[in-house]
Amino acid sequence: MALTIGQLAKAAAVNTDSIRFCERQGLLPEPPRTPAGYRQYGDDAVRRVQFMKRAQSLGFTLAEIGVLLGLRVKRGAACRAVVTEAETAIKRIDGKIRELRRMRAALNELATACRDRRALPGCPMLDALEGKA
Repeated sequence: MALTIGQLAKAAAVNTDSIRFCERQGLLPEPPRTPAGYRQYGDDAVRRVQFMKRAQSLGFTLAEIGVLLGLRVKRGAACRAVVTEAETAIKRIDGKIRELRRMRAALNELATACRDRRALPGCPMLDALEGKA
């Protein structure tokens, strides 16, 4: 059964811009078109978009998702390659967590400085953001 882009988007719970983006990135093969130019997706497109959506929710980048999709197509692909991609994603996520903790600590420090200087005319947080601190 052929699906239009709107039907695919609805079935995969994404918007049509996401479908077009995936096509432009090469993550979703460009489907055949009707003589009127309408895209005609197969049933596998729904599974592929849902796969990408789940992988993205786990923290995989688009490039990593592309690799995973390639491994998915190769039914005999070794799990080792999938583990390698997962470990790469874990390292990137750990780095983001460290950066977020650093940002949180800096904001806590600035918030504390603002609370301690309530009666003064300047705000240490705004001054820091303006580069005055």
